[in-house]
Amino acid sequence: MFRPTAALLAAALLTACRATTPTADVATVPIGSLHAVAQTGPVSVAGRVTARFDELGGWFVQDAGDGDPATPDAVFVQAVDGPPLPEVGAHVRVTGTREGAVAIVLRPQRVDVLSTPAPAIAPLALDAPPADWSALAGTRVRIDAPLTLTGQHERARRGTLAASFDGRLFTPTEIARPGADAARVASDNARRRVLLDDGREDAPADGQLWYLPETAQALRSGSVLTGIEGVVDHRHGAWRLQLTAPLQPQPASRPPAPVVGGDVRIAAFNLQNLFNGDGRGGGFPTPRGARTPEELTRQIEGLVATIAALDIDVAALMELENDGYDAHSSIAQLVDALNADGLAHDWRFVDAGQGPGTNAIRVGLIYRDTRVRPKGRPATLDGGPFAELSRVPLAQAFAPLRNGRANGLDFSVVAVHFKSKGCGEAEGLNLDRRDGQACWNAARVDSAQRLRDWLATVPTGTADRVAVVGDFNAYAMEDPVRVFTDAGWRDPFAGGDGDTHYSFVFDGQAGRLDHLLLGPSLAARVAGAAKWHSNADEPVDTREREAAGPWRSSDHDPLVVGLRLRGR
Repeated sequence: MFRPTAALLAAALLTACRATTPTADVATVPIGSLHAVAQTGPVSVAGRVTARFDELGGWFVQDAGDGDPATPDAVFVQAVDGPPLPEVGAHVRVTGTREGAVAIVLRPQRVDVLSTPAPAIAPLALDAPPADWSALAGTRVRIDAPLTLTGQHERARRGTLAASFDGRLFTPTEIARPGADAARVASDNARRRVLLDDGREDAPADGQLWYLPETAQALRSGSVLTGIEGVVDHRHGAWRLQLTAPLQPQPASRPPAPVVGGDVRIAAFNLQNLFNGDGRGGGFPTPRGARTPEELTRQIEGLVATIAALDIDVAALMELENDGYDAHSSIAQLVDALNADGLAHDWRFVDAGQGPGTNAIRVGLIYRDTRVRPKGRPATLDGGPFAELSRVPLAQAFAPLRNGRANGLDFSVVAVHFKSKGCGEAEGLNLDRRDGQACWNAARVDSAQRLRDWLATVPTGTADRVAVVGDFNAYAMEDPVRVFTDAGWRDPFAGGDGDTHYSFVFDGQAGRLDHLLLGPSLAARVAGAAKWHSNADEPVDTREREAAGPWRSSDHDPLVVGLRLRGR
């Protein structure tokens, strides 16, 4: 990062000329010419050192420009073994060989310090994203517009945050139809996106980012960032700013649990692989979930804190370990923890007998038996894409209760979890069609169509008073969701503000993989709908830093819909 030491600066001043190999006199050319045409053999440029990054093994030099706005006027100089790096502000002449294509790197053979340091070159002020970041390669810039923190997936690995101009970035197919419309959103996202880097190849061992205040190390996505200064750099396949000054963040606050109207409330919650080993304290690390009993304890504490705070009657759960229904199963352990929470002792789970399905993870249904009562047996849909790809759906009818007696309209909840977007083993129609829906879309569409047609046979006997709830692994405008909405099913979150349009953040883009779709009769009784952003915006290490509480209990946000079903 940008932290010159006194010893290095003194050595730089004492060294007026350094060379790794002898070089003949080479005419000095504008830095912009390095980008305009291919160069062979040694080249020589002169300019002011704008920043040095010891951990990246080099420094940036910028000249007065060549008059062409399409070519950058700065270049990264890769340090070689020998004398220390020149001081920021020094006027230098660098002779060496040109490397790279997207971002030019100059590997020096000789460095001449032409003058002692002067005031640093003023940064170029930006109040909007540039048309082309490559034209600013190596340039010192200052962003005067506030940026929104949109993603933290590379924070732990590279010390990098994803930010954006003009607010949060949404997954293209969350707000636009797949194909050309989604491609336009993707292009605009790429234009607005900025990666903020720490001037290192690896993140610091202690996980602390030097460019964030100590009180703001755990920023949530959605926070506002100001005071942004750095050098435009291209690394790991993307343009980024190597920061030269600390940020001035305005942290986003944690939202309270939503209060949703209605007398029956249904939730969807992806548990992010709830595996409990052998259920007796052994069997760790688990195949997909907790690595230790302590991790499992923290995970269950977070899930219980989330479910209890939502004040719901029925919850559809995804990514449960498929380990039966006895007292040592994951679903039983979760329900036991809910009942031991002290707020309620009436949680139960729907026992499908086996499975459903043979996948390592399954869906599940839990409910409060003082508020609703199962009606009839659960129903499942096997075969086709549910044999090996999507998880087998689980449907159960319920009757609302009042004073222990049925009171109101019965309804059904169907827990679903369709095939993920990862491209492993995808072939044929399931390959990525480059329309924004990623791989396995055909399998998800087939899953949705079969589920829709099965529900038309009324397997649980509640007519169209049905809620299809869960992780579709498809965003709101994608084909699997439209299989239902085009057939008259209603999305209670459609048309809401941006806050309702995400439950998951991936690669710095927010969207909804989790849905709660309602048959028309049930949709007519919606009293409210909300998402609780308790997870997706949190840094991934929240669970390790905070043993209890709902924050980052999963990587998905829970969603809740309230219905008016009791009485007449």
